[in-house]
Amino acid sequence: MESLGHNEKIIMKIIITANTSWYVWNFRLSLMKALVAKGHTLIVVAPIDDYSCRFGQEGIGFVPIFIQAKSVNPFDEIRTMFSFFHIYRTEKPDIVFQYTIKSNLYGSIAARFLRIQVVNNVSGLGAAFEKQNVLAFIVKALYRYAFKKVQTVFFQNRDDRNLFVEMHLVKPEIAGLLPGSGVDIERFKPSVENASGFTFLFVGRLLRAKGVEDFIQAARFFREAESTPVRFILLGSHDTTDPHMADTDLLKVAIADGTVIHLEPVEDVRIWLREAHCVVLPSWYREGVPRSLLEAASCGKPLIACDSIGTREPVTDSVNGYLCEPKNPRSLADKMLKLFNLPLRERQRMGTASRQIAETRFNERIVIDSYLEIVERFTLK
Repeated sequence: MESLGHNEKIIMKIIITANTSWYVWNFRLSLMKALVAKGHTLIVVAPIDDYSCRFGQEGIGFVPIFIQAKSVNPFDEIRTMFSFFHIYRTEKPDIVFQYTIKSNLYGSIAARFLRIQVVNNVSGLGAAFEKQNVLAFIVKALYRYAFKKVQTVFFQNRDDRNLFVEMHLVKPEIAGLLPGSGVDIERFKPSVENASGFTFLFVGRLLRAKGVEDFIQAARFFREAESTPVRFILLGSHDTTDPHMADTDLLKVAIADGTVIHLEPVEDVRIWLREAHCVVLPSWYREGVPRSLLEAASCGKPLIACDSIGTREPVTDSVNGYLCEPKNPRSLADKMLKLFNLPLRERQRMGTASRQIAETRFNERIVIDSYLEIVERFTLK
């Protein structure tokens, strides 16, 4: 912590860490810009990827770290934990803002020994909390130990917060609630509905748990019931080496027979949001609050999502879209048909409601102001 003199503001050294540089750049850039504008020193700690080199352009430092997000190899985990300890001891931050599971766990343990102030963000719980096995037991025990001495833990939906409190993984007095990662409502603005055809758009990694296979089957059901040409677009990466990805053969057949169109991720998703008439996320994965739905809502799009934890947060059923049953392609197809057959005025009403929800409940200023308030509070200690 650096003081600039009598009656002058205190400059904090802040580390922001996650399991990819991509995540930090895409989800936390606005927060980092706000902190830099306040004069604070920022360092991103994340594995090296194509986005790592961008932080310097914003006056933000970067320190690489070894994190294997999908690994459960104990040697990898120990290496990651000691890497956090080494970096935090070397950089001596005043505060660390931590995102994603391994940063939250191992970063908190390192910070505990070094007496560094910690603010964690739990953006969904994933598979570990849905199973009853040894790995789930270990993960929960790690959370309980790692979060014992942290200053604040933000959750992105009430269900996750309540679960952590009920399982005594976090003290209720430090468990805060934020509207996901928020959305930049100035960047993601409504546009005139595309008049050429009708498009249902899925945005995200093509994971089985995000409902990709349900989306494909629902598209088949839709085409059986409706002869009007409609596009079903999957916009996202499909890593064939990842066992959690949607079935490769199923995807290939669906693309080949024209059931769906698969597009690789783009730098600016607004290009395809402008094309979409409805954004669909049939995820039954334990999400925080999916950014894809927030961006679509901010762009004034009707939404269809599963009635599951996190995913249902931005959707008020029959107001700005529809909720379908998890793991039920028939339910999803019924909601798609229902929305498709709405009069244009009704779809536009839903789009307007989505925009209002984005502005009032999920504006990223709510998130940024919460973090700025914490930094201000820490400087007064």
